[in-house]
Amino acid sequence: MTTDLTELQLDALRELANIGSGSAATALSTMLGRPLDVSIPNALALPLTDAVDSVGPVDACVVAVAIPVEGDFEAVVLMLLSPLDVETLCSLLGVEPNSELGRSAVSEVANIFGSSYIVALGAMTGLVGEPGPPETAHDILGAIVSSLLVTTVQATDIVLLLGSDLAVEGEECSFSFMLLPDAGCIDEFLAKLGVG
Repeated sequence: MTTDLTELQLDALRELANIGSGSAATALSTMLGRPLDVSIPNALALPLTDAVDSVGPVDACVVAVAIPVEGDFEAVVLMLLSPLDVETLCSLLGVEPNSELGRSAVSEVANIFGSSYIVALGAMTGLVGEPGPPETAHDILGAIVSSLLVTTVQATDIVLLLGSDLAVEGEECSFSFMLLPDAGCIDEFLAKLGVG
């Protein structure tokens, strides 16, 4: 497929992103045991290169958690955080960010967020995706995305990108959340939503 989507199709993909992230926020709030507010200042359907550019400079240091998805559709869910946002998240969870427990906690937050998002996508489209075990990396953004594309995603034209602001009791944390679908998945999503 090409990246020439109609405004109606883009709106449908943004709505998928918003509903998926709302479901994920509820699950994350339950994990933290306190109320949280997740705002989605942007929910975009972009070509991959534009999505990466909008996340930040390719030489920026990030912590990334990748979750492979298999089933009726194949994709990778990718959560990206700056080292500062990892510190904030770990402090909310009461763990040291550079410890094994801290890395595990960040991975689990991404896993809960990503799995909830995938379940919500399935509920809306009827396409079931099964999340696999998360993998965490600390590297520059360009290296992480390049590695991911070579090893996991065979071909993707469109990425669903969420820029999310997470606030828990006054503490703020931002992260980017991408769904990198395999070739043809976006077409399937749109067809199931009746805007194919």
